[in-house]
Order: sequence, then C-alpha cells, then structure tokens
Amino acid sequence: MWNRNFLMVVIGQIISLFGNAILRFALPLYLLNETGSAALFGMVSACSFIPMIVLSPIGGIFADRVNKRNIMVVLDFATAILVLMIMLLLGKMNLVVLLFGAMFILYGVQGAYQPAVQASIPALLSEEHIMQGNAVINLISSFSGLIGPVIGGALFGFYGIMPILYVSAVCFLLSAIMEIFIHIPFEKKQTQGNIFAIGFGDLKESFHYISKEQPLIIKLSLAVAAINMILSALIIIGLPVIVTQMLAFESEAANRLYGYAEGVMAIGSLCGGMGAGVFAGKMRTRNGYMLLFYDALTLIPIGIALLLPMPAMVAYIVILVSCFVMMFLANLFSIQLMAYLQMIVPADLIGKVISCAMCIGMCASPIGQAIYGGLFEGMRSCIYLVFFAAAVLTVALAFGLKKAFVELEKIVDGSIQKHEK
Repeated sequence: MWNRNFLMVVIGQIISLFGNAILRFALPLYLLNETGSAALFGMVSACSFIPMIVLSPIGGIFADRVNKRNIMVVLDFATAILVLMIMLLLGKMNLVVLLFGAMFILYGVQGAYQPAVQASIPALLSEEHIMQGNAVINLISSFSGLIGPVIGGALFGFYGIMPILYVSAVCFLLSAIMEIFIHIPFEKKQTQGNIFAIGFGDLKESFHYISKEQPLIIKLSLAVAAINMILSALIIIGLPVIVTQMLAFESEAANRLYGYAEGVMAIGSLCGGMGAGVFAGKMRTRNGYMLLFYDALTLIPIGIALLLPMPAMVAYIVILVSCFVMMFLANLFSIQLMAYLQMIVPADLIGKVISCAMCIGMCASPIGQAIYGGLFEGMRSCIYLVFFAAAVLTVALAFGLKKAFVELEKIVDGSIQKHEK
C-alpha cells in the first residue's frame, strides 16, 4: 500500500490539513476577540461556510475530469498566497471585510480540495488496499482537527495571530511543492459540451435519483440538515463565545482553553470513528435514531453548567465532557448513515449522490450559525435556555426519524440479500 505516490499524498495531507486546521481555528477566534460581537462572529462564520457547501459537489465533478494532482497543487499554492495577503493587509483594511473574505475563500478551497484527495486513492492503490487508504486519510483529518486547535490555541494565547499565519503559509507552500512530484494516473475523458453543462447534467442525475427513485435519501439528508442547524451550529458558535467571553477566564488562558476544547471534540470524533468499527456488527439500522436522542441529552449538562453558579473551571470541565460525548455519538451516527447510503446507492451513482446528500445536509448550517450568533448576543443572561430548547428540538427530531430508520433497515437488508444472490 505504501508506494511512493500514496506516501507523498499522505505527507502532503498531514502538512496541508494541519495548516488548514490552525488557520480555521485562529481566524474566527481573532475576529471574536477583536470585535467582541457574537452576532458578527455568527454571521461571518455562517457566510464563510456557504462556499464549502457549494463547491463540495462541484469539486467532486472536477476531481473526475481534471488531473487530481494539479487540483491539489493549485489549491495549496492559492491558499499560501491567501495567507500572505492576510499578513500584508492585516491592520491596513477593515478587519471584518478582510477576515470575511479570507474565510470565504478558505472554506471554498477546502470544499473543492478534499474530493480530489479522496478520488486519488483508487488511482494510487490496488482494490484490496482502498479501504485502508481511506482510513489513513480520515485518520490524518481527525488528528489535524485534534492537534491544530491545541497548538493554534497555545500560539494564539501566547503570541497572537501572526505566528499562526506564518506557520500555515509555510505548511501550504511545502505541501504544494511536494505535490508537484506526485504522479497520479489520469486519463482525460472524452466529453461533449463544456464542463459546466456536464457538471450540471451530473448534478441533475443525482438529484433525480434521490428525489424520485430513492426519496428516503433526501428525507434523511434534510434531517441531517436540521441536525446541523440545531446542534452543530450551536456548538460551532456557542463554544468559543462561552469559553472566551462568558466564563471568567483571562483572555490568554481563555484562548488556550478554547483550543483544548476543540482538541477534546476532535478526540471524541476520533473515538466515534473507532467505535463505529467496533460496534459495526452490533448496531441495528432501525435503532440509528437513538444515537441522535443520546446526542441531544449531552446539551442538558451544558445548560445546567451555564444556569448554576459554579466555578468557571468546573463549568468548563462539564462542557468539555459533554462535547466529547456529543462528538463521539455524532461521528458514530454520521459514519453509520454514510455506510447505509453506500450500501443502497448504485456504484455508478455513489460519488455524485453522496456529494449531493452531503451538500443538502450542510446547507442549513449557515442559517443556524447566523441565528445562534444573534441569540448569544442578546440572551447572555439566560443562554442556558438556548441549550435546553436545542435539546428538546433534537429529541423531537430523533423520534420523528424513527419510521425513516425502520424503512432504511428494510432497504439495506434488501440490498444485502440482492448482493448475496
């Protein structure tokens, strides 16, 4: 499995994803610290998330039709240039405009970049090693989500934003230079019409399948969108505001503690991924909605910690433990759902259908982030109510999905029997 080209892709991912992780951690935190506005923080975070949603399916189409090595090289060089522009313009133009533009581009690049990496794995590895190759890439992504915020929080807490910009620029530059020397087999497809018409046709085919032939997929995708709007957006906006502004920590310590909290959530996600492998044979499809129910319950201790007069560090630990369990269950839920989709979708449609399902699932997250930004700005004295309300809504959504998971089990069992025959 460890041939030269795959090894270079792995090393490039380690470098690039680490740079991306510390940058995506530091820029929103810097904006929150400088402006002190949760509403502005929520609005900028929401808007910057949109290009990632839009470009993920488009990135998947390009990854099938353009040399994947070239996509990775160009996007890493472009991100290095973006970071250099931030360093040059910081303090010389409106901070909100600068960081909004930077995050908008950064998330868009990330949305277009990952499909190229995922699509390169089958081209570099034999069929029996593709699963292990995917596991390696996913493991790197999880560890970058763990290490990036922890190191970024320490650097930001002690030295501010500039060292993070230097480190991330070097990471993207090194990754791009190394990727130039990767050889990924590529055969240009003969196509009729321009790439935009082809891409539109691919997307149209995908949406037709999930809306007409397998409508349960669009139902589950919309449910994931609701989960992201209610639950994920609450943590994305709420965690930095609570740790850096609402708990009684000094500024430098608060930034480091927020970095540690992000690291703990990454560990929870990593454990959820490993748990999916351990419990794969023991989890019944029809009971998938219960994972979401248990996830909702993790919001209650956070609300209690914000309601009761307790020491800041005690409240922080309660929030940390709750977020760890939340991410463990959330990743277990998402991996389980993705595996079911891979079982029931035809092989010739799987890439396009899953990218469209993911696009639908992410589309409501910016709405939730914008709403929570306003709530955290205007309800600071009773913000615990937001967590309790989100818990109730998530519980209602979980039990509302009970019939959908029963139906999904029947489809999955039918698909398994069909393959066995």
